[in-house]
Amino acid sequence: MSALATLKLSAAKKSQSTNPASVRRNKLSKKIWEQIELAKAQASGSTFTTTRFRTVTDDDDGRRSVQVSKLVRAWWWTAENGKLALNLRYGARVIEIAKGKSAVEVGSASELVPTLELLKKAVEGGELDLQIESVGIKLREAFGR
Repeated sequence: MSALATLKLSAAKKSQSTNPASVRRNKLSKKIWEQIELAKAQASGSTFTTTRFRTVTDDDDGRRSVQVSKLVRAWWWTAENGKLALNLRYGARVIEIAKGKSAVEVGSASELVPTLELLKKAVEGGELDLQIESVGIKLREAFGR
């Protein structure tokens, strides 16, 4: 019996167009994942960095990709009342979660990771699509100046 005969074959085609809301959702979800990993690392007393590829030019004008570490900055800080506050960011912009409110108050550092996971679930569920889209529009307008 042939190896291909054991597979279930179909005529499915990959979609050429992608849903822009889904792309924005996935981008923000990835950044929230980085924040979750950063919070876990800080709780355990270690550091967290991600890696990315960067193209560099050699001495003999050759170009090659090099893997470099990227610093992940925390989206949370200690507020005036002593509790942690957390912003969601899309690019360099802060997302306004509700009208006039852009920060989430987190009681302590132990509640930070569950709060970030809850926000990630909300983003993946599409609950913040309108807010992400409005911030994305502002970002695109800034590039047109």
